[in-house]
Amino acid sequence: METFVRDLQHQHDVGNKIEVLSVDTRDGASTAALYDIWQFPAILALAEDGRVLNTWVGEQMPLMDEVAAYSYS
Repeated sequence: METFVRDLQHQHDVGNKIEVLSVDTRDGASTAALYDIWQFPAILALAEDGRVLNTWVGEQMPLMDEVAAYSYS
C-alpha cells in the first residue's frame, strides 16, 4: 500500500489530499470501524463532509487514475 500511495503522489497532483492510516493504531482502527471497513488494504474516497464517495477493499487495487479523479472533485 505504501508503494501505491507514494506512486500516486508522484504521478498525480493530489497534494496532501491522501491520508494513510494503520489499523494497528487507535485512530486507524476507529476510522476503519466508523466506515465499516473489515478487509485490508482499503482505500476510501471521502467528500469534504466525510461522505463515502467510493471504496476499494482487498488485494486488488484500483487504477491510480481512478483514485486520483476523486481528489479533483
